Amino acid sequence: MAATNAQGQRARARDLGVKPGVFPTGRYNAITDVAGVRVGHATVNRGDSVRTGVTAILPHEANVFLERVPAALHVGNGFGKLLGATQLNELGELETPILLTCTLCVWNAADALVGWMLEQPGMENVRSINPVVAETNDGTLNAIRSRPIGAADVRAAIAAASSGPVAEGSVGAGAGTIAFGWKGGIGTSSRVLPASLGGWTLGVLVQSNFGGILQVLGAPVGRELGQYAFKRETQSPAERGDGSIVMIVATDAPLSDRNLRRLAARAIMGLSRTGSSAANGSGDYVIAFSTSAKVRRASTATRLTTEELANESMSGLFEAAVEATEEAIYNSLFQATTVTGSGHTAEAIPLDKVREVLAKYRVSER
Repeated sequence: MAATNAQGQRARARDLGVKPGVFPTGRYNAITDVAGVRVGHATVNRGDSVRTGVTAILPHEANVFLERVPAALHVGNGFGKLLGATQLNELGELETPILLTCTLCVWNAADALVGWMLEQPGMENVRSINPVVAETNDGTLNAIRSRPIGAADVRAAIAAASSGPVAEGSVGAGAGTIAFGWKGGIGTSSRVLPASLGGWTLGVLVQSNFGGILQVLGAPVGRELGQYAFKRETQSPAERGDGSIVMIVATDAPLSDRNLRRLAARAIMGLSRTGSSAANGSGDYVIAFSTSAKVRRASTATRLTTEELANESMSGLFEAAVEATEEAIYNSLFQATTVTGSGHTAEAIPLDKVREVLAKYRVSER
């Protein structure tokens, strides 16, 4: 089912016949196909210069601090400000929702998330919280120095979090992002493994704001449309592919943080398929978590009894992560609408031209 873009009708990758990989998608072809996962956006457009927002990813419907989920981080290139990374790596778990926002808004968002968490039932005696907040730099379209995200925006994103279709493109944390020289944004996709491989569901959500030489299922779309990194002899950082992308991977497979770290690393392979070279100034981060009740961790537990997949059962999930990441990135581009802010305009990628390139290279299924 295609999600409706909040700023106008565009298309998802599958509407263009772009269907990476071999595994089927879930009902919504979104990270919310993983049962319990909810996504909410707060899009912040103010005047002619503020183009940003917040996207919240909630792993399950209970209090994540009290019922923590195993999680892991993989860093493809570490040019970024991912708050909460060290404790996430050390303990291998999430204890808050994940927030995505703009670079200079990370600390405002984290403070608001902590404030919201402390108000939740059962948190009366809590004195330490590790908020996980990731970012990309939307400073071309957004007046980023004004640090426009406030507590109300964070609370709005969390309050809006729901299962089902996920709005994509120029919404939430993707409101002001740019990818491959065109308007980027939020994108999502999912895969469902066959019963012989466990029947697990895996979903990916991305905040795309990076560069490179765009290819779609191998077709050189960026080169054909004349929009690609290193086109000129002298380039700005953006023209060299600088930028960032945050990739969130969720699955209902019961995984340890060790195997989640292995799973997160595979998302980078999906990223590379789209034409990224993980440029020097690009922050390429993957956070992966499992929603399975079999591996959930109570905050008061002194011992953990878990049932997790063995290494030999990981290969199908690895493939699913590659496929869903690649498609989520395409969706972030194809669903994005043209945005003007701070005196600049990021054009939406022309889908008619994309169709022509796909037809020329015969990579589309239509």
